[in-house]
Amino acid sequence: MKTNSLFPLLFVLLLLCNTESYALDRISLGAGKSKESINICRLGVQREFDSKWLKWKTGYFSGYHEVSLNYWEYGNESIKGVAYSPVFIYGFQLNRNIFPYLEAGVGVSYISEKTIKGRDLSSHFQFEDRVGIGAKIGRRKIHDLNLRYMHYSNAGIKQPNQGISMFMFSYAYSF
Repeated sequence: MKTNSLFPLLFVLLLLCNTESYALDRISLGAGKSKESINICRLGVQREFDSKWLKWKTGYFSGYHEVSLNYWEYGNESIKGVAYSPVFIYGFQLNRNIFPYLEAGVGVSYISEKTIKGRDLSSHFQFEDRVGIGAKIGRRKIHDLNLRYMHYSNAGIKQPNQGISMFMFSYAYSF
């Protein structure tokens, strides 16, 4: 599949995220590695959920939407992808400047190639699962540091379904 075939899909996703109710409020950069030594880079745009649930003295539940461009590389092989994930967080209110949290989410992804480093993903459509820990630092212009485990798989829609798992460090900045 040619790289430019991802552009129409990316354009539609960015239009969806640019409506007034989904105006973007953060940009994120991420880098990581799979256990197969596949290098991962990620550029994302995010929008916080408008609501908070189950507020306690210790924290509350909330989340964000993320649309991302992904690039996986091993030697001369590469995969480009676009993904959308709703991510749920439980944030701990320790003080006004530091907000640690736990996150989890399941989203969808479209990838340009079905194989990398001998791993057969079988389909361009993949689910993007994640769990992570992070901390937001600051009051207005917030810096968000995050370490997450991510897994891409087609959930058995097509066989073989070898999937790819990775650890990723990311940084997000609120504007």
